[in-house]
Amino acid sequence: MKHWITVGIAVLALAAGAWGQKAPLLGEKDVAAIAGEINGETAKRNLEGIARFHRQRGSKGFHQAAELVSERLRVYGLSDVAILEFPADGKIFYGTQRSRPAWDADFAELREVSAHRTSGRKWFGPLPVGYYDGVAIEQKVLTSFDKEPVALAEDSESADVTTDLVDVGEGAKESDYIGKEVKGRIVLVSAQPGAVQDLAVGKFGAVGIVSYAQNQKTAWSGENPNAIRWGHLETFSTNKTFAFMVSLRTARGFQERLAKGDNIRLHAVVKAGQHPGNYEVVTATIPGADAKLKEEEIVFSCHLDHQRPGANDNASGCATILEVARTLQKLIGEGKLARPARTIRFIFPPEIEGTLALLNAVGRILGPVEGPGSSELRRVTPGPDLRNRFKAVVHMDMVGGGPETKAVFHVTRGPMSLPSFVQDVAWAFAEWVNEESYQFAATGKAEYPMVSAEGGKEPLRAEYSAYTMGSDHDVYQDSSFGMPAIYLNDWPDRFIHTNLDAPGNIDATKLKRAGFIGAASGYFLAEMKPEDIQERSKWMKPISTLLIAQSERRASKLPEQERDSLLTRFIFHIGLEELSAKDFVGASKGDEFLRTQARFLTNTTPAAGDGALQFRRRAMPKGPMAVFGYDYFEVEWAKRGHATKPKLLEYEGLWGGGEEYAYEVLNFADGKRNAQEIRDGVSAEYGPVALELVVEYLKALEEIGVVEKIEVKK
Repeated sequence: MKHWITVGIAVLALAAGAWGQKAPLLGEKDVAAIAGEINGETAKRNLEGIARFHRQRGSKGFHQAAELVSERLRVYGLSDVAILEFPADGKIFYGTQRSRPAWDADFAELREVSAHRTSGRKWFGPLPVGYYDGVAIEQKVLTSFDKEPVALAEDSESADVTTDLVDVGEGAKESDYIGKEVKGRIVLVSAQPGAVQDLAVGKFGAVGIVSYAQNQKTAWSGENPNAIRWGHLETFSTNKTFAFMVSLRTARGFQERLAKGDNIRLHAVVKAGQHPGNYEVVTATIPGADAKLKEEEIVFSCHLDHQRPGANDNASGCATILEVARTLQKLIGEGKLARPARTIRFIFPPEIEGTLALLNAVGRILGPVEGPGSSELRRVTPGPDLRNRFKAVVHMDMVGGGPETKAVFHVTRGPMSLPSFVQDVAWAFAEWVNEESYQFAATGKAEYPMVSAEGGKEPLRAEYSAYTMGSDHDVYQDSSFGMPAIYLNDWPDRFIHTNLDAPGNIDATKLKRAGFIGAASGYFLAEMKPEDIQERSKWMKPISTLLIAQSERRASKLPEQERDSLLTRFIFHIGLEELSAKDFVGASKGDEFLRTQARFLTNTTPAAGDGALQFRRRAMPKGPMAVFGYDYFEVEWAKRGHATKPKLLEYEGLWGGGEEYAYEVLNFADGKRNAQEIRDGVSAEYGPVALELVVEYLKALEEIGVVEKIEVKK
């Protein structure tokens, strides 16, 4: 086995040369034009505009943001500017995504009511500040939607109640409610509202929720006791209610008072709710020049939805691709860049659900209305068949975090189920920006410092990272669509999903640098021709060396057999990436040696029994199993009477959890690999996992109709 690892490295080394130019891939003139035009300040001004709106799916705020973006695209001179609409009523399905009804909020306020009795008459019910029959009444505003939109949990329903507050701890387990008088009261919980509503409201009769759910766990967790995290209820729960989000400091104050025996009475007023609406997707193009290749598209993607302000997540990604659009359109219009062969498209959807609507729905039958098994179908207005035109995607989700956010900028690789060279293109430019920005920070001199007047002067220090899930790149790279995606993102970010994710924490220099990496990568891909394959070999060697070193570090944690399997698979994965570049430009016909060798040499464990089973994904439904606000697998599994999930979904590997394993197991189910090969593939990617868990999940996918078993000829 080690012999084949050596051979693999040697093959890659022969195909690669040394870095041969100041900037990779593009000519000096093109690099200078893009670097000189892309503007961090312009991007930040657009970001500040987007961050003014509370951009929940289908809402008035989202529409206002969509109108702002489309207006900017028209001003910048792009073509085919439109806001596409896809019905969202809770019934229509877009592949695996059950459309979520639009949600709007007009008013929400949470007050604490206190009464000071000055006579013998008992006080009851909500009253204004003042005196009533000898009782002094005071209502103190604790939080409001007008002041902090994030304070009202998404999918809250209208209410007007006055009642006592009860602390139930986490609130996600029945044991949290033992001995607590909850019925008719508001519960204080540490979990997300959606995780407690069926218990608190449905089972124990609470009338509302106050949550102090904390942010994603990072090294900086707990530093911001005044931060209010974005919260959400379950869109499709039958136990409709409202929820307010409060800071950790406010919650601790409540808990101290309740522990002392104080009575805390709250008055909650909410005017909000779901309603039939539309997913809106803003789109525009820079048309390609080649008569044939212009039908192929390089896509720039972000997600426009989020609570206000949602500056890094994800006004930053949207403002940056908007700046890429302005930059490329201007330079092409002025003749400073040649019009690329392929069309470049920009899309601004609601996260994941809007992308799934776009890829599933345009010009196609939608449905079923009530879910799988229903005979009633609906259609949308016919439009261009975009799905088959998308060649590669540059997706940006959080790309502007300044020093205060503690963010690390990542160029994220694709999943091993979809080998592609496109992420290497982005890394070539990112590594070059790393070097230039470090030289400037260290010496004060660099040919391309890539700094903005309003921004910082720190080096970029981008990381080339293994595949991680969590945004629209999951949809594009799902086996339903197979579109390779460059994913540019910040992680961690200590302000993500809180009211502190504000424009003041965004760095204009970071926006400029992310914009350059994206613009240069997308422009190169849009212009890429067969003769560029040889040029690519000049910068593949350092990337190959980096990737092999990364895989060796991972493999060092594994037993010998697993270590050899991982390294061998990774070597040939890099080789398949090389072939993907030839596939991209139609230059790989007849070049099947490495494909054949990759499958043969990476089948390190003989398949027997269930390991020899082969499965193939069905044509429908399209999309990942877990989407936005809806878990397709979970719903379909429960319909068949199952009370427990397949064990793979709960599994924790060395580098990934159940969701990642499940995503890739389905992606690898192509009718060619057997279950043993799928197991070996996901083990190389996320850490060793038992074959039994993989087979159990594949059989579960077969039961719900997502995959079908292939009869293997003996």
